[in-house]
Amino acid sequence: MSLLETVNAPADLKSLARADLKTLAEELRAFIIDSVSRTGGHLASNLGVVELTVALHHVFDTPEDRIVWDVGHQTYVHKVLTGRRERMPGLRQTDGLSGFPKREESPYDAFVAGHSSTSISAALGMAVAAKLKGEERRVVAVIGDGAMTAGMAFEALNNAGAMDANLLVILNDNDMSISANVGALNAYLTRLMSGRLYNNLRSTGERLLSTLPPIHQLARRAEEHLKGMVTPSTLFEEFGFNYLGPIDGHDLDTLIPTLANIRQLRGPQFLHVITQKGRGYNPAEANPCLYHGVGKFKIEVGVEAKAGNKPTYTEVFGQWLSDMAAADDRLVGVTPAMCEGSGLNDFARRFPERYFDVGIAEQHALTFAAGLACEGRKPVVAIYSTFLQRAYDQLIHDIALQDLPVMLAIDRAGLVGADGPTHAGAFDLSFLRCIPNMLIAAPSDEDECRKMLTTAFRHDGPSAVRYPRGTGPGAIIDTGLETLAVGKGVIRRDGRSTAILAFGSMVTPALIAAEQLDATVADMRFVKPLDLDLVRQLAETHDRLVTVEENVVMGGAGAAVAEALAGMGLNKAILHLGLPDRFVEHGDPGVLLRRCGLDAAGIESAIGEFARHPPRQE
Repeated sequence: MSLLETVNAPADLKSLARADLKTLAEELRAFIIDSVSRTGGHLASNLGVVELTVALHHVFDTPEDRIVWDVGHQTYVHKVLTGRRERMPGLRQTDGLSGFPKREESPYDAFVAGHSSTSISAALGMAVAAKLKGEERRVVAVIGDGAMTAGMAFEALNNAGAMDANLLVILNDNDMSISANVGALNAYLTRLMSGRLYNNLRSTGERLLSTLPPIHQLARRAEEHLKGMVTPSTLFEEFGFNYLGPIDGHDLDTLIPTLANIRQLRGPQFLHVITQKGRGYNPAEANPCLYHGVGKFKIEVGVEAKAGNKPTYTEVFGQWLSDMAAADDRLVGVTPAMCEGSGLNDFARRFPERYFDVGIAEQHALTFAAGLACEGRKPVVAIYSTFLQRAYDQLIHDIALQDLPVMLAIDRAGLVGADGPTHAGAFDLSFLRCIPNMLIAAPSDEDECRKMLTTAFRHDGPSAVRYPRGTGPGAIIDTGLETLAVGKGVIRRDGRSTAILAFGSMVTPALIAAEQLDATVADMRFVKPLDLDLVRQLAETHDRLVTVEENVVMGGAGAAVAEALAGMGLNKAILHLGLPDRFVEHGDPGVLLRRCGLDAAGIESAIGEFARHPPRQE
């Protein structure tokens, strides 16, 4: 029996000797590599936090002490150590473990985290709540160097420094190598500065020297300069934290005593650790970006290039962006730290002077784009639907209010499969449709997507093209830069009695369902402006209308059709199909769509029932 098999809860770590903990870390690393190779998931980030996770659960009394993981895609080790090892084969699978922390899944998951830079705010709230209740629990926020680029993280730091809450922020810095000064001497100094003796002397000295302001300031500056010799900066001290580090995040002999010392301290503490993404698996160490999120793979081979010639919507966008940039030198590409995920690799290589990765800062990305547009540039912001939610005020106030020609290329619209509700693009049609001046397009296939991108780019005002994750139906793509008529849909199939008004990804299953129903299918193309002439035509020539969209029904494209009919004074039987009024869990995309009734069979069944039992007309 391996050592890992004897660990079923963090309490089992308490009695293990340091040597055994090191062995456990190696077994965990091998287990994670094997597990993710079978299920797919986030690999490099999890391999980078093995020792840190072991040390945290060894030192802190979880779940009484809270650990808040930022983003959460590095919590696989945490899941294994908190009683979920045997459920890992179902990770990110239908009805299986979530790929992110989930409060309903385990008492050890203190906070749901699928979006970046939330950990410090949430952890501070927990620490303040503990203080208000008179509880002595400790709260830890683990945040990566990428997540620290977001303004929300600094807002939380600024607030935390003004409070006397027992909060530890751990900066997991995996974007730099461990240089010479982050070695034995620095580890020793960090352990020393984290000790109670040092901090008691420091606090006592500050109280004594505070009566003599010039001497107090001199002593304070001397300490800052001394720390500055062995640490990156005193930035976090200025926020009111006691800064410690950087230390090697893979060295349990340093991590454990440092964390044990910090646990005894009161007030806001900041520990800087250096880790390596992909540690322990050579391909992931060499290319941590490629191994950030992977599908199933053979360990001895690694991640292989995908087979087949069918491009994803992301790839369609990436090729279009480069082609349009070559044709129009006003185009600039903006992304909030999603170059690879949003398909900007080729554009960044070919047009580096017009490529801007602003970090995990969605709010800044949109207002930055607004500034570019004010000066005659044509910004294209490549962003996931779920992350666009974070910049809603900037979209309204800084872009739409001024009617600026900023184009949003919205990837991952609709359900996203294994990533689940934290990453699903279920709401964008609803929250975009109510904004004045917006043009909103939803392509039904790859060729239509490319044409819509061109149409939106050439539109003189704010625009959005939303497309799903993965591949489409496999349409032949015209590689030119043709446009579509704004606000005009097309009839894709003529039928009788029932007209299906389908938006975006739902056109294909609607066409399949329509064959069995002999229904008319309209590819509506645009959600705003809606094709009112087509809506009227279909309403006047059919007994019933059905709208179908991969967006929540509330306030979505179907609601736009209903509003249009009411505005025309047409009282028509209408059925709205779309995502339900709940968060859809992770799983196989096809299974999820079937459960939501948005596959061809589900659409056919719903329409059949609607035809048999139509709503009462007033």
